[in-house]
Amino acid sequence: MSHHVTETPGGRPLTDMRSALPAGAAAPAAISARPVAIDVQDLAFYYGTKRALENITIQLRRNVVTAFIGPSGCGKSTFLRTLNRMNDVIPGTRVTGKILIEGRDAYDPRLDVVDLRRRVGMVFQKSNPFPKSIFENVAYGVKLNALATGKQELHNRVEQSLRESALWDEVKDRLHESAMALSGGQQQRLCIARALAIRPDILLMDEPASALDPIATQRIEELVFGLKQQYTIVIVTHNMQQAARVSDVTAFFWLGTLVEALPTAEMFTNPRQKLTEDYVTGRFG
Repeated sequence: MSHHVTETPGGRPLTDMRSALPAGAAAPAAISARPVAIDVQDLAFYYGTKRALENITIQLRRNVVTAFIGPSGCGKSTFLRTLNRMNDVIPGTRVTGKILIEGRDAYDPRLDVVDLRRRVGMVFQKSNPFPKSIFENVAYGVKLNALATGKQELHNRVEQSLRESALWDEVKDRLHESAMALSGGQQQRLCIARALAIRPDILLMDEPASALDPIATQRIEELVFGLKQQYTIVIVTHNMQQAARVSDVTAFFWLGTLVEALPTAEMFTNPRQKLTEDYVTGRFG
């Protein structure tokens, strides 16, 4: 690959992307030493007869943040939703290939999909708090899955989840007020707390900061970076600087295919594929 200075879509030289790379990102050797959390083998996905994803093979490691980047409509979110079978709710969809979550086939007909979604939580692009109190939003999944024995344990779990999502100090005195009164950024952190309350192993995040202002976005990014100590995180983002800031590994999607997945620093400074280089330097997309 040539090493002349090229520019990103924002007009910044590609070499400047290094300044956006997270200081605490896991080293490549440390990433490859981690156990595999999600093992995807030759996956294809269809909406009716239209093939939306093809030949996707990737291993996502435990306690690592993996970011999916690529232009709109390239299959990032569709692929994310295959990981906890959220696409099942769309009529006429089908999957070929394999997805193993912690060694178990996610599409095994005997698998309990509700249990799969409990273990593989999801946070959506638009925050979607329930029209209930802040406390009830977080407690909802805990109650539904009978994960707390008694009021004290329930309260402890709600508090812990709000602490993990960096929201506790802002809402501890108003737990029984409506969640709808929170700001957009707070609502999104509440949705993260709700996902964490049921103790998933894996957290999927579909553009979790795209509707937020820069300050709220920064809070979400800091949160993602801290949460990987306990969780395996997969995040879809349209923002390459965000991928550079929060992730350890970046995967680039193009027209329903996975072009390559590399340690984030390598992806943004020395990608192996010409297509990736053209995308991250802003020549197209």
